[in-house]
Amino acid sequence: MLATQISAVAAREPVALPLETVPAWKEIIGSAEPFLQRVAGSLAEQTEAFDSEIAVYARYALTVQGKQLRPALVALSAGATGQINDAHVLAAVIIEMVHLATLVHDDVMDEAEIRRGKPTLAASWGNEISVLLGDCLFAHALKLAASFPTPEICRAVAAATNTVCSGEILQTQRRNNFELSRAEYFKVLSMKTGELFALSCDLGAFLTGAAPGQRAALRQYGLALGTAYQVYDDCMDLFGSEDTAGKSLGTDLAKGKMTLPMIWILGQASASERAGLVALLQEWEPAFLPRVLDVLQAHGALDESRRAVHQYLQAARKTLHTLPESASRASLSGVIDYLAQQTAGLRC
Repeated sequence: MLATQISAVAAREPVALPLETVPAWKEIIGSAEPFLQRVAGSLAEQTEAFDSEIAVYARYALTVQGKQLRPALVALSAGATGQINDAHVLAAVIIEMVHLATLVHDDVMDEAEIRRGKPTLAASWGNEISVLLGDCLFAHALKLAASFPTPEICRAVAAATNTVCSGEILQTQRRNNFELSRAEYFKVLSMKTGELFALSCDLGAFLTGAAPGQRAALRQYGLALGTAYQVYDDCMDLFGSEDTAGKSLGTDLAKGKMTLPMIWILGQASASERAGLVALLQEWEPAFLPRVLDVLQAHGALDESRRAVHQYLQAARKTLHTLPESASRASLSGVIDYLAQQTAGLRC
């Protein structure tokens, strides 16, 4: 459904990069800052629910946070449809805990040593503890979701968690698949990243008692935004900087993950170029990255990826028209502008 909407948007409107300076992230979500502080504090408190001998692992996993995108979307969606309340804080804690659990497991599968500039849990304590700790975080999130008086929250969180994990399985199955299609790629992205963005927006609206139409619109906003964000994040692995990415570049290539720039180039390259690229990917070494980047640049892979990001962002922006004008709706639009600017800042 979303992919069809994106195609329609792409056919009607040209994609333009932002020309004006976009406010800083803190300014865009400024109204949500007190909420985010409450979420961070509540996450830290959750470590008390774990056995004292494993609390150190939970504390490490729950306090390595980035921009708190998902909690911010809970707050902004709530503000766009009503008033923020304590239930929103708990919902944001649950969603962030599920997200952090997926990161713990991702780092094990990717053999990652650095996450957001810090050693990963797996690098510090090993894979076995990391896998089990991730399981504990999933279970604790569902336990918190079950504490709501309505079962709808728990059902929604469980369904989203299932979708995210299924997306990760599909992505793992598709490693080193040099025939991967764009449709398959975007399906995985919508599942493993878009789904939690969508859940954040949906629950933010649901807990204010928003009308079904507003809930549906915000869910579509989150799904489109999350998919766009993952394309951007995938591009960061090739076209970003190690300081910004917080990890070594080319890690997706090292693990055989086919991201949009590679899918594009494998479809555009000549037969000899394609054979050469596949040979490099099959015997990957970090020293091969400059050669791959040269081919990507020659065929406009970054521009094509930017177009995809902006098409999803345009789809996200259209969903906001169903919401009443408010500071929170303006902030949701600002999040789109911010991601557009970050994407425009990528360089070959």
